[in-house]
Amino acid sequence: MINGATKKVLFIFLAGLLAGCSGSEDSERPGQNEPSDSTSTAGYVEQATFTTLEGDTVSVNDYEGKVVMIDLWETWCKPCLESFPTLQKLQEEYADDFVLLAVTPGFTDTREDARAFAEEHDYDFTYLMDSNGLHKKVGVQGIPFKLYVDAEGNFIKKSMGSYGPEQDYKKVKQIIEKHKKPAAEENET
Repeated sequence: MINGATKKVLFIFLAGLLAGCSGSEDSERPGQNEPSDSTSTAGYVEQATFTTLEGDTVSVNDYEGKVVMIDLWETWCKPCLESFPTLQKLQEEYADDFVLLAVTPGFTDTREDARAFAEEHDYDFTYLMDSNGLHKKVGVQGIPFKLYVDAEGNFIKKSMGSYGPEQDYKKVKQIIEKHKKPAAEENET
């Protein structure tokens, strides 16, 4: 049975999570070409590792050459799910330049919840679990929460909330266009 104090703590926690679902806030990395240290947001993101739904370890570095979006989401987050068709479209349009890592922080969802969602929906995302607590290290206070890494593996920016599917599409497309590998480099590989 849940006592009054536990209910209050749970309510405050859930209210904080839902607050992230309502607005949108962007934060770009100052001095983008400065080296990152291991205790900064950039350092945490650039060195991030996650666990696949099968239990394997995946690193952000595995996707060097592509713009990476780390999308922190859960199955109950309506704004998260509303943006998925838009993000799928971008992943298809920029198959050689962009990858979406759909990372469940585990606020309430389990690996089984994420697996059931992935099996029920036809998105080509890489579904992962935040097994190393990146969301805590970068101070995530609500979802959707997105972290971006450029094609060279450098942290670009973070963004909390959603602008709605149409505006999210435009903003993410701008990020991909600005940070993907130049066409000349693509032809060399």
